[in-house]
Amino acid sequence: MSNAIVESSARAGQRREVWSTLQRVVLPSQDQLDTVPLYLDTGSAVGVQLSTMNGDAKKSTRAAPSFSTPGKEAHAEDFLSRRSTSVRAGERVSFGSYFNAFPASYWRRWTNLDTVRLSVRTTGTGAVSVYKSNARGALQHVETQRVGAPATSTFELSLKPFGDGGWYWFDLVAGSEPLVLEEAEWQAPGEPVSQGTVTLEITTLNKTDFCLNNLRILGEHPEALRCLKEVLIVDQGTKKVADAEGFAEVEALMDGKLRIINQANLGGSGGFARGMYEAVESGSDYVLLLDDDVVMEPESISRLVTFADRCKTPTIVGGHMFDLYNRTVLHTFGETVNPYRFQPDQPHEDQTLGHDFVRSNLRQTSWLHRRVDVDYNGWWMCLIPTKVIRDIGLSLPVFIKWDDAEYGLRAKTAGYPTVSMPGSAVWHVSWIDKDDLVGWQAYFHTRNRMIAALLHSPYEHGGRVVRETGYMDLKHLISMQYYTAVGRAMALRDLLKGPEQLHDLLPTKLPEIRGMVSEFSDAQIQSEPEAFPAPVMHKPPRRGQGFSAPSYATLIPWAAKTVVKQLTKKVPAVSMEHPQAYIAHQDNKWWRTSQYDSAVVSNAEGTGASWYRRDPKQVRELLAESLRLNAEILKNWQHLSDRYRGALPHITSFEAWKATFEKHSEDEGR
Repeated sequence: MSNAIVESSARAGQRREVWSTLQRVVLPSQDQLDTVPLYLDTGSAVGVQLSTMNGDAKKSTRAAPSFSTPGKEAHAEDFLSRRSTSVRAGERVSFGSYFNAFPASYWRRWTNLDTVRLSVRTTGTGAVSVYKSNARGALQHVETQRVGAPATSTFELSLKPFGDGGWYWFDLVAGSEPLVLEEAEWQAPGEPVSQGTVTLEITTLNKTDFCLNNLRILGEHPEALRCLKEVLIVDQGTKKVADAEGFAEVEALMDGKLRIINQANLGGSGGFARGMYEAVESGSDYVLLLDDDVVMEPESISRLVTFADRCKTPTIVGGHMFDLYNRTVLHTFGETVNPYRFQPDQPHEDQTLGHDFVRSNLRQTSWLHRRVDVDYNGWWMCLIPTKVIRDIGLSLPVFIKWDDAEYGLRAKTAGYPTVSMPGSAVWHVSWIDKDDLVGWQAYFHTRNRMIAALLHSPYEHGGRVVRETGYMDLKHLISMQYYTAVGRAMALRDLLKGPEQLHDLLPTKLPEIRGMVSEFSDAQIQSEPEAFPAPVMHKPPRRGQGFSAPSYATLIPWAAKTVVKQLTKKVPAVSMEHPQAYIAHQDNKWWRTSQYDSAVVSNAEGTGASWYRRDPKQVRELLAESLRLNAEILKNWQHLSDRYRGALPHITSFEAWKATFEKHSEDEGR
């Protein structure tokens, strides 16, 4: 490194002698090398190619699709530790990656920082180059420093240009010999702020292996464990974590911070509400909620806490979700609730669900550079200040669905924002591998979505929510999903009974719904294809061409014809004894399944299939019930909304939840 550069860095250090850590460079562990593209990138240092064509503003600013320039393969032996890696002679490595680029726009928007410093400690010869991007994803070179022998390169960087988006990152280029990154971190001027205390809470239901694995991860990363005041497991299952093989070994790693509470299965909201309650009771500044079926990146914990400590106002800070079975695929980068439809939505149209960083790296994916402002963060990983909990209460007692979205909306109304923080994440089984809109979960989806809309919809009669509920009822009925349809009707009836019963339903509703499985063949899963008779269909559809979705122009007459058939046409005897077809889960579309009298349909998990049989009597009865219930809800929307909003402070209060916990506690905790 030249004398001028050394002197410049020294003078910068003299001006501001104290810098505190915001974010440290982290590398994958040796057993997770399939995640390397999330930590560093060996592709070329090119950014998004933006169009320069004239045209409407929307089209002219959109980046052309691009994919990563193939880079050299990462070598396991180059990763020296979780902080250190070696760059081979003559090669370039970029830290413009999900876990190591610095999300400058988020720090600019939500904290009072206006300057950060990058400090990079290296051994060997080469260069350190710093880059930044803007909200459109355009790459800009900032500064390059040459290094030789042991060196610490520092760069003071302004946050002012990052109003709508953008990141900072750095590349390392090795000279004629390998260049070793010893460590690097992003820093803030001044002394560290006082770090808030955290209760980390995991709600679990018979996921002992996942729980032990995450406890082991914490124990093997002491810097993550040091951030925590307490690790709390709320065990709602029948296979207890404390009884699992290997628990004693893991417990010993927890430095006395582990506590287990056993309670009845009150759903996710019951477990997470218990975590909130205990965090407030213990005096923690934050509760960090984690799903049980995740694998955490432990560095995320300190990043969430560090960011939350510096936010201008108390802020809920959440992590993103990657696919557990395809670990470079990002499934959520931020979520909002569409206020008219009252459905989860993405903040902007360019955002891609299921983005694979192997196919397109951070630098080449324009929408990842635009800051995403959200309504809520999923409770697979979410840090909530206890000040917020004391102000707005605990979770809504709604069992498994919509608790996180409703809480984010409630906090937003009270003036507490939510930030989904890049660089903080867990790996989780994606919902693409689940089908929670059918089966027993349909009850909770239907009821809880409607409750959230009654509480927070700004539209008269809830916008489209009642209309869409009616459409969904019809789709399930013509798809021969009668178990699902019955559950949805139960949900609407319970909704009309009011909010006062929600706590009482937490432990009882799921057993009631699951108890009906034996009454519906479409709910009974068989693991082997041989469990069903061979398909028989005497008249193949459309001259053997299969079924296709109706167009928008033909939808109404097509739907009318299909509904009339479902209501009136007698089911042939042979279709009661033999399915007409075997339908794979990905082909189970309502417009296709509705054309059969009988079909075997596989489930999303691939573990089995169910036999769907058309029943005109069921369709007539359930369709009439759906129309009646939806009409009653629509007619009484304002009254119901007032009733639920009036009850909200009580049913989410510490007193109400304490009574529920005491009623359903299984022990005094471990």
